[in-house]
Amino acid sequence: MRAPRAHSIRGTALACAVLSAAGLLSACGLGGADRPTIAHKHSLTIGVKADQPSLGVKGKDGTYQGFDIDVATYIAGRLGVPKDRIRWRTTNSSVREKALADGTVDMIVATYSITATRKRVVTFAGPYYVAHQDTLVAPGSTAIHAIRDLKGRKICAVTGSNSWRRVIEERKIAAVPVQAPTYGACMDDLAAGRLDAVSTDDLILAGFAAGHPGKIINAPFTDEKYGVGLKKGDLEGCEQINRAITDMYQDGTAARLLTKWFGRSGLKLTTSVPQFEGCS
Repeated sequence: MRAPRAHSIRGTALACAVLSAAGLLSACGLGGADRPTIAHKHSLTIGVKADQPSLGVKGKDGTYQGFDIDVATYIAGRLGVPKDRIRWRTTNSSVREKALADGTVDMIVATYSITATRKRVVTFAGPYYVAHQDTLVAPGSTAIHAIRDLKGRKICAVTGSNSWRRVIEERKIAAVPVQAPTYGACMDDLAAGRLDAVSTDDLILAGFAAGHPGKIINAPFTDEKYGVGLKKGDLEGCEQINRAITDMYQDGTAARLLTKWFGRSGLKLTTSVPQFEGCS
């Protein structure tokens, strides 16, 4: 009786090896919660911003709201995780990669632009929206009409963000970067006269412009592909999230959420499914 059992075990091990290579390890009853993917988790910790109006804001009662929060909630639901099993965690730009790598968060939905450099250490699903970098200036400013007018001007440089680099390094505009920890701090500096402009994604600027003095110059110059950040290598989770994003646009949820949060901003909003980057 022992020999057939050993043969059976070897056969099962071989079958599981094949299934593992095909991404179907759960069919063997192995892996489960220990698998390096968010695709089968019972609960999720999601990294978001806490100080970006209309995108991700933490209220005094500790709850979060905004477009990114609603998108993350929808995606989690499609992964089988209801709202009451989501833990939200404020995750600033400077710590996003580390938070994913060390498991502090399972995924990040926080105006996280997909870039070639970031893709080396993060697996991105999406994008779930393509924004465009623009510039917000102080009320009454008449000298800044386009990106070239930022030459010699003080612009905000948020730690961990690429927006200021797109002006100075990519576009070769000799602006003066002024460091700040968050875009909320940028808005305070702009109001206090310590900055001439804040240049970043138009959705971020639209949210702040609704509650702060200032105006968007409406001179976009980049595509900012907002992705869902995952731990590097989680291709199964990435593919499931891409399906969820497709559903979100096709069932009308994306259009409803964009209108809810930005319908009065004056921005031209895109309500068709974005072109995905591909999971890697």
